[in-house]
Amino acid sequence: MEILLEELYKTDLIVDKFHFRKLFLDNSSYQISGITQSGKTKLIKNYLLGLKKNSYLYIDCRDLRIDKEELNKSLQSFCTDNAINTLVLDNYSQDIKIVNVPQLIICSEVHHDIEYLKSIRVYPLDYEEFLAYEHKYDSTALNHFFQLGGFPFMHKVNSDEKIYYLQKALKSSLDEKELEILIFCAKMMTQKISPYSVYERLKQTQKISKDKLYDSFDKLSQKGYIHQMQKVDHPKAIRKIYLCDISLKSALTIDKHFGRLFENMIYLELLKSQRECFYDDGIDFYIPSEGEVILATPFTDERALFKKIEAIESFIIRYQVKKITAVTMSKEGSVNHPFSRIEMVPFDIWALGD
Repeated sequence: MEILLEELYKTDLIVDKFHFRKLFLDNSSYQISGITQSGKTKLIKNYLLGLKKNSYLYIDCRDLRIDKEELNKSLQSFCTDNAINTLVLDNYSQDIKIVNVPQLIICSEVHHDIEYLKSIRVYPLDYEEFLAYEHKYDSTALNHFFQLGGFPFMHKVNSDEKIYYLQKALKSSLDEKELEILIFCAKMMTQKISPYSVYERLKQTQKISKDKLYDSFDKLSQKGYIHQMQKVDHPKAIRKIYLCDISLKSALTIDKHFGRLFENMIYLELLKSQRECFYDDGIDFYIPSEGEVILATPFTDERALFKKIEAIESFIIRYQVKKITAVTMSKEGSVNHPFSRIEMVPFDIWALGD
């Protein structure tokens, strides 16, 4: 194992053109989590390239040459003998022992409960990060975002290979049951579904254990492939389901529904900004901390919006909503209302705002 560690120690890391994210690493120790292809490894390698070559050791724990039992025996002494300051365990699993080094970075899809490590969750690109990959920012950028989604690799893969590349990445990261559930969730994106409703649907076509399905559903949530949103003041109500990236919809289903894609895209922007939100009947997103309701209305106009507002007036009064933002594709303006300030804001302006 020491021969392999020596080889990894001497290997030069290579990072293609790096586009800076809203995340950065310093000399702290970290546990970095996030779904496959979200940019975790590239973020780490870019950080390592700013250090002295002989001060770090990068190990991809999925390397088939690694005997984990032997690694556990050799790693501490190797790090000590070579004065390793920064150790990276990419694709980390808990059967690998943590060793004592000045800076430790572990990286995997799931969060590990290691208290002394700072936690960072890496998501696919949000709209602002996506724009860094564009050659120029013009009116086509938003349409391009809808086509590609937030996976950074989509900018490098040929257009006829993008779906197959994403499918291959998902197959390599998820087990068969998790992938089946994800496909079903892609069909039901932005709808109210529960693990039980997934079980009821899938058991019609295959033999499946309820406990196994529930466990796989929970793992998809923990890894961040699916997200669930509660109904306001009803924590036990069925939750709405969202995908980690809108590109999964076209990669896993043939269903077309632009309105749902648009709503999912808004949810992801709210998720990455760490604003807690809820849904209600007729309410796409309610943000209690800001007294704001956000509506996903890509092609609305003033008349249609006012009619929609009338239908949710009781909610507005009950929760003393101060502001209603109707996120659109391109429509901009305001609507007069006696109870709340109502604005129509194009997605690209809304997503780039503070």
